[in-house]
Amino acid sequence: MNFNLPFIPERPEKPRSSGLTMVMDKGLSLKEAESLCEVASDYSDFVKLGFGTGLLTPGLKEKINVYKQAGITPYFGGTLFEAFIARNMFDDYRRFIDDSGVEAAEVSDGVLPINHDKKCEYIRVLSKDFQTFSEVGTKLKGKEISNIEWVSWMKSELEAGAWKVIAEARESGNMGIYKEDGSANCNLVMDIKKEINTEDILWEAPLKSQQVWFIKLLGANVNLGNISNTEVIPLETLRRGLRGDTLLSFLP
Repeated sequence: MNFNLPFIPERPEKPRSSGLTMVMDKGLSLKEAESLCEVASDYSDFVKLGFGTGLLTPGLKEKINVYKQAGITPYFGGTLFEAFIARNMFDDYRRFIDDSGVEAAEVSDGVLPINHDKKCEYIRVLSKDFQTFSEVGTKLKGKEISNIEWVSWMKSELEAGAWKVIAEARESGNMGIYKEDGSANCNLVMDIKKEINTEDILWEAPLKSQQVWFIKLLGANVNLGNISNTEVIPLETLRRGLRGDTLLSFLP
């Protein structure tokens, strides 16, 4: 803060377990990663190297090191995990992420059908060596998951060792916990909220309207993910009541 303005919501110091911001890196250059760290490292907790970009990004280890030196934890998106599992190469995946220098991992089944007990086993194995996220939800349009299944799978994946469960939305913000128009599936979110500690959930919220909705529902320190690299500070203004959408939310 460049001025000590009163009635600003308190934010936990890093490293933190709530109020997380997960940023989506869809192929940033090394210079772009450095620029992100220069302006937004205080407000960024994790950077997800989205989908399979980790196999194509030049200077991968250098970029991972840039994030780590800035106090941001990088990791590979769940789609890359699924690409290895589809080829029966789980051990190769573990070696690849370890050799890359990341200290976190994501387990998902958004496209590839994976038996849920087997998914939990992957979580158990990875969580021994990596800070592990698991993602619940589908990337396939038309595939339905009941609210009961959402809650049950989130619970079992946390029990298996996931540090946080990610509520799927895709980078487009119109799947999973959202409807096709980008508005929240309120019934689903409320059913999840009733059964699971929301500090254990990272809600994907790529759109400003979704970020506002969750901040108003769960407060300034809700965990939000799939944030564009250009939207980290704008999101922080929403969290602190410094943007029109939340300006009056935290005043007495």
